[in-house]
Amino acid sequence: MGKIKVIIVDDEKLVRSGLKIILETFKDIEVIDMASNGEEALVACRRNEPHVVLMDIRMPKCDGVLGTKLIKKEFKDVKVLILTTFNDVEYIHEALKYGASGYILKDSDYDLIYEGIKGCFKGNVVVHPEVASKIINENTSYNKKSTVEDTMTNYDLNNKEINIIKEVASGLSNKEIGEKLFLSEGTIKNNISNILCKLSLRDRTQLTIFAFKNNIVE
Repeated sequence: MGKIKVIIVDDEKLVRSGLKIILETFKDIEVIDMASNGEEALVACRRNEPHVVLMDIRMPKCDGVLGTKLIKKEFKDVKVLILTTFNDVEYIHEALKYGASGYILKDSDYDLIYEGIKGCFKGNVVVHPEVASKIINENTSYNKKSTVEDTMTNYDLNNKEINIIKEVASGLSNKEIGEKLFLSEGTIKNNISNILCKLSLRDRTQLTIFAFKNNIVE
């Protein structure tokens, strides 16, 4: 397998340069371009289509939310991984709505950022648990008394589907879920498609948020 092609997007030049230097110490990462806002990130994607865009969420002119929307509209297969702080809950929720593959805290150590990029590239959902908890706690529509049994009844889900949702929310790939649940990768893929259809959700990221909101995972 070739290198994972990454674009770094941050309005601070020192941050961009620092991330580039560190990420390129990993043999399977290649930083192919850099940008200072979401609009520049879109231009960079057009110039040299990446696998993953590592996107700061707060930037002048065009922030990470709008940048995610622009990129995902034109490049559906490009993964966007959001770099955020603990206080950016509203931004994070919007970015996920527009198709971001997950988010990691900006002050995470570089190994964690590297693992996040790899997970994102594989199609997994990258979720920092502390931030996920904060999203849930600040969501006024979240029902703390809701149980897994309630969710199964309300959405016509069975035990196998609940177990698959749990593993998706844990960031596992279809192959990894299949190995854990003793099912084929194709079976897992078909089940996830059926679950998304049943819940009227678009992708694994939305399914992960659904899992957190409905107490399927904590």
